[in-house]
Amino acid sequence: MADRLELIAVEEHFMEPSLAQYLGKAASPPAAMHEKLYDFFEVRLAEMDAAGIDRQILSHQSPGSQRLADDVAVEACRAVNDALARVIAERPDRFDGFAMIPTNLPEAAADEMTRAVEEKGLKGVMIHGLNHGEFLDLPRYRPIFARAEALGVPVYIHPAEPDSTVTERYYAPYDQTHSMMTKAAWGFGVEAGTQAVRMIISGMFQDHPDLKILLGHLGEALPFWLWRLDDSFRKPGNPPSDFAEVFRRNFWITTSGFFSDTALACSIETMGAERILFAVDYPYASSKIGADWMRSAPLSDEDRVRIASGNARALLGL
Repeated sequence: MADRLELIAVEEHFMEPSLAQYLGKAASPPAAMHEKLYDFFEVRLAEMDAAGIDRQILSHQSPGSQRLADDVAVEACRAVNDALARVIAERPDRFDGFAMIPTNLPEAAADEMTRAVEEKGLKGVMIHGLNHGEFLDLPRYRPIFARAEALGVPVYIHPAEPDSTVTERYYAPYDQTHSMMTKAAWGFGVEAGTQAVRMIISGMFQDHPDLKILLGHLGEALPFWLWRLDDSFRKPGNPPSDFAEVFRRNFWITTSGFFSDTALACSIETMGAERILFAVDYPYASSKIGADWMRSAPLSDEDRVRIASGNARALLGL
């Protein structure tokens, strides 16, 4: 292994001012977070340099475009993607990005994906949680995934705040007393993991066998659950299932905000190191802590290089 490890962090967030007007309180984080989300060339680069991170793959902050009204969604996504492309053009040595798409208008979303990838050079798309309360396995969203398959780019399924009904029935009153109950501690992973499970059992990947899906946070617990998911869906009363095969073939996972040797070892054993990409989850996790962990995690030299940057280069065509 080379003396210096190249690090490409693939889930690193920003906020675009032109979109903030539609996002309510999500566009006004605490002051320290606000500075990091709206900045590209000062605070962000300084933290990357201090951590030894070579490149960030930028993606818009949750809730992204999944709650935008139809009458503003298309132009709002175009504006964000154009702004992101300008940032990347200013520092192509340090940044690439994932596009936003107006998912509630699936054909328009597919077209914006094509524009963002082919004309603006973005490397895929990120979708934040449910779309207006709907899971993405519903048939009406298939044009999005068909286009991603045709373009050969991944769709990153990122969590967002759970549906209000779910919060009321499952998480109250702790959503008020423990701010992370519906977020990174539990709710985010449950929602994104459920999204992925539904996509697999829907038959989406039989129709689109070359579709590429990214999950953050070391796979939203699915690597740990994979044996039981696969075994249970094979039991009588279920349609024929190849759940584990589909997960291993069509999914990649990232280390965003999940710097655990034990969880990483489970993920490698379940999926193989070639399916795991380094990510920090900037600015919600520390670039330095994540980068230091990646350098010191108990890995072979070959696997460390793969996870740190090699897999990102291959998957995203960097």
